[in-house]
Amino acid sequence: MTPRHWPEPPRADAAGVPPTPPQLARWHEQVEELSAGAIRALSGEADLHYRGRRLHRGRQPLPLFGPHLAPALEQGDDAGSFRGAADGIALRLAHSDAALHRRLCPQPPVERLLFELLEQLRCESLADPAMPGVARNLRHRFDAWSRAYHRARLNETTRGLLLYTVAQISRSRVTGEPVLEDTEDLMEGTRADLVPKLGTDLAGLRRHRRDQAAYALHALAIARAVAVLLAHGAEAAEQATAAEGEDDGSPAGFRVLMDFDPPVGEAGRLAQAGEARVVEGDDPAYRVFTRAYDREVAASALVLPAPLRELRERLDARIARQGVQLPWLVRALQALLARPRDDGWQDGQEEGLLDGRRLARLVALPTERRLFRAARSQPLADCAVTLLLDCSASMKEHAEWTAMLADVLARALERTGARCELLGFTTGAWHGGRAQRDWQRAGQPARPGRLNELCHIVFKDAATPWRRARPGIAALLRPDLFREGVDGEALQWAAGRLAAQEAERRILLVFSDGCPMDGATRLANGTHYLDRHLQQVAQRIEQQGQIALYGVGVGLDLSPWYAASHVLDLAHAGAGNAVFREVVGVLGGRVRR
Repeated sequence: MTPRHWPEPPRADAAGVPPTPPQLARWHEQVEELSAGAIRALSGEADLHYRGRRLHRGRQPLPLFGPHLAPALEQGDDAGSFRGAADGIALRLAHSDAALHRRLCPQPPVERLLFELLEQLRCESLADPAMPGVARNLRHRFDAWSRAYHRARLNETTRGLLLYTVAQISRSRVTGEPVLEDTEDLMEGTRADLVPKLGTDLAGLRRHRRDQAAYALHALAIARAVAVLLAHGAEAAEQATAAEGEDDGSPAGFRVLMDFDPPVGEAGRLAQAGEARVVEGDDPAYRVFTRAYDREVAASALVLPAPLRELRERLDARIARQGVQLPWLVRALQALLARPRDDGWQDGQEEGLLDGRRLARLVALPTERRLFRAARSQPLADCAVTLLLDCSASMKEHAEWTAMLADVLARALERTGARCELLGFTTGAWHGGRAQRDWQRAGQPARPGRLNELCHIVFKDAATPWRRARPGIAALLRPDLFREGVDGEALQWAAGRLAAQEAERRILLVFSDGCPMDGATRLANGTHYLDRHLQQVAQRIEQQGQIALYGVGVGLDLSPWYAASHVLDLAHAGAGNAVFREVVGVLGGRVRR
């Protein structure tokens, strides 16, 4: 697949309105799926996938192999840049001995930066000549990175220009391609100074590019020599700054190039994950300060009967406007979830197993052919499906969509014979409520753990038919239901209920549009305390293998949390079955892994 077949990134429309976060998230998801496919094909490694904007091998994130292999939509990079980065990563995985590279890699940041870059350029130079498109993609990506470096004015300082020149002339020597014409004049003086110092090792790069160990000797020599030049430049810059009282351009501009482990989050909707103070301390266990105020409640108990009937009428009207083809949805779900089960025999068949009871008819009627019987099978969905709905404040704007999805899916799943539960989670109060007040009365001990009142809501349990549960489902439209969210404990709760059901298959779909958010807990334990707990719970469920767990992001990439995830763009879903086709696709395994 060439770059022109990849989707171009969404841009502002004619009126200057920028693309919405869900559009950006969907585009990133598509491009990362294509990138992962290209990397798997070129590298020959089957267990590669993107998760949280990073390439993973299984569950292990891979490092950033070079500064030019991290295209970003915010820098104006196009689809060709993402494809070029994918080809570069694939060649690195295919042609570089990771153990040898780790053993030889220097530790000082500048030396490591250059050594990583030179090894990446070596691997890119080994692209198969029979695949000229790969070479074009690599060139396109490197040129785009070079222009972005120049636009950011990183080459206006002596040190920035030195690094840029080394990258340009090294690639030119290793691949045999010319340097970027746009900046050739700018770096001419620096190149003239460098070639006498690095000429022998630059020539050795091309000569030994097929021998990683021999190549590394020249790469190390270049990295060390350039590091010395940069150190001398830093001393001179400090003296000039002290004398003139001016900033000569610190290396902060290219510190991002030395970040070999890129940040988890980016602009565009990506869930943030990280480490919390409590997790990093001596006791990493997840704590709960008090469970005294936690509750599990039926949704119908949260709304008075008369308002609940009005909410149900509103939900029915919304479903009618959507124009869902329920028979199609039932057939699609049955094809995915049902398995053939023996259901007796069909007698009087012209082929199959010989039926001894009919042999007497053969004597009486020699022309009789219906002497056989065949096993009869019936599709049966021996499956339990749980939909766990995030009822935090940010989901309030999606309440109608979420309620419609939940209601229609529950109805369709029931018709297939599968058991279905609709569960939700929120908190009983804002900012900790009574749990936080108890903590304050106790003297605010350190590391209290979760500080809020959980509210776990059962909209429909597995034993209740849809017709009886339908009033309670409409409680999703109640605005004051949506507060804060403790996702990790909600996931544990839903998985525990699902595991207790007798079923051949168990599926848990989590619908969410954000990270766990409880202000009191975050302030007392660290920003990512709840995030890490959700990550650990999801990973434990996935490793146990009893439940198929899927994260469905409502305009958000949930891949940092869930190994299998998908992004729904409800703002552009339109009428009809389109959004339900996506959910069916999730159940069918068409998700990011």
